[in-house]
Amino acid sequence: MSKDFIRKIDSLQRELEYLKRELIHLKEQPRSKPSLFGSVRGEDVTEEMIEQAKKSLFRGLEEIY
Repeated sequence: MSKDFIRKIDSLQRELEYLKRELIHLKEQPRSKPSLFGSVRGEDVTEEMIEQAKKSLFRGLEEIY
């Protein structure tokens, strides 16, 4: 009975080592950078547009401005 437990423990240890190796060698897929192209119709982004966006994002937080 105890030999069965030892075998199971050994098996689990081997599997754990295998999983650790997989994690170490796993490479994250590079994510593409988000693009704002096309977010504003037909015009360039101006400082005024940025300020309006800040105000709509941070409504009620006048100390930021």
